[in-house]
Order: sequence, then C-alpha cells, then structure tokens
Amino acid sequence: MSMDDGRRLLLISNSTLHGSGYLDHAEKEIRDFVGSRTSVLFVPYAVRDRGAYAMQARERFRDMGLSLTSIHDVSNMPRVIDEADVIFIGGGNTFRLLKGLYDHDLLTPIRRRIAAGAPYIGSSAGSIVACPTLKTTKDMPVEQPQSFEALGLVPFQISPHYLDPDPSSTHMGETQEERITQFLEENETPVVGLREGSMVRVEDGAVLLKGPHTARIFRRGEKPVEAEPGSNLRALLGETVAPVGRVA
Repeated sequence: MSMDDGRRLLLISNSTLHGSGYLDHAEKEIRDFVGSRTSVLFVPYAVRDRGAYAMQARERFRDMGLSLTSIHDVSNMPRVIDEADVIFIGGGNTFRLLKGLYDHDLLTPIRRRIAAGAPYIGSSAGSIVACPTLKTTKDMPVEQPQSFEALGLVPFQISPHYLDPDPSSTHMGETQEERITQFLEENETPVVGLREGSMVRVEDGAVLLKGPHTARIFRRGEKPVEAEPGSNLRALLGETVAPVGRVA
C-alpha cells in the first residue's frame, strides 16, 4: 500500500488525558478530521461491557454533533460498515479487540471501507489494530485471536502511551524502548512511539504528528530519532516497509 492512495486515518495514543475527560484532548482534531460527516460507526470489542462502552462513546460524540451506532447492536455488520460515514475503534485490550474483529469477520469489510475513503479513527488499541500487527501492544493476552495480523491500514506500527525511561526509578523491568528494540530484532516494520496526548493523522500522502509532544521513531538497525509536533513522519517511516492488509 502506498500512503498516497487516499486513505484517511486519525490514530490517537490515548482516549483520556490526565486532567481532562474522555477524548477531550482530541476533540478539536476529531472535528476537523471528520469535517461535514454526521455519523460514526463504533467498534467496542476492546472492552468486555460493550453496552456501557458504546453509551460512553455515543454521549461523547453527540457532544461533538455526531450520531454514533455501535456495531455490536446491528445484525448485518458488513452492510453497516459499507455504509459507514466514519469508523471509530476504541481502546481497551488489544488481544480482545482483534479477536472480536476476527470472530465477526470484520477485517476485510473495514479495510474495504477505508480504502474507499471513509475516515478511520483509532484510539490506543484501536490505533494499534490499524497497523500491520498487534505486536507493539503492552496488553496482556487475556484472549487469543486467530492471528496477530491486524488491519494493515498503515505500513508502520504504533506503540501508544509511550513512556520515556525514568532515571530516578529503581524499577528493573524492561522499558518501552527496550521492548520496541526487541520487536525490531525480529521485525522490519518501523515503530512510532506515540506519547500520551499525541496522535498521527494520515491524509493526502502525509503522516502528520499532531499534539503537544515529540514522537520517538524506531527503525531496525538505526538509532531512534525524535520527531517534532507538526512534522511529516513519512520520510522517517519509509514507503515499502511492511506488508499491509489485503482488500478483497
């Protein structure tokens, strides 16, 4: 997949930022991203209580002037996806989320709809499943999807909630940077370490870093680099770095 093919994605590191409410920090970007579209199709499979999760999302998007339908409430899921104005996949447990996508055969319909131009919004786990695989999640495997292959809407991985090592900490466990280094020992796909409050907007051939923080970009065999807010990450991430999800 080329990032010039018209796909539009807003990939958010986290749903809630300390000191603010659900999606408050991303509201301005979401409103601008969806433009004149009026409805959102929500995928709640990252959380066990899907009804409560859908209600939270519905109320929040209503405050942004958007109606929301949760896919777990509909019978003909492929048709609803094909007609969706905007698709939003929320955060939670990435393993549970990807298993839900496989269990309901949603990967191909979602890929097809995004390829046709519908905007995709992901938050946390929803951002990870837009990537080629779920391998950069920090979640526990509470459920087992049939494959680690995810939607593949972008040719790079996101590591959300990225935390820098704390030099004053006595914790001896692996840092997030060390875990990403281990990923790159086995995989070629570059990784965006996306700090909380930040997001990536893929649009018009660009991969723009939005929000107040720099992002840490990891590529196999290279030293990590910091990308400034507002910068285009495309050159850092490369073009043909990973296989992507098939659209059928």
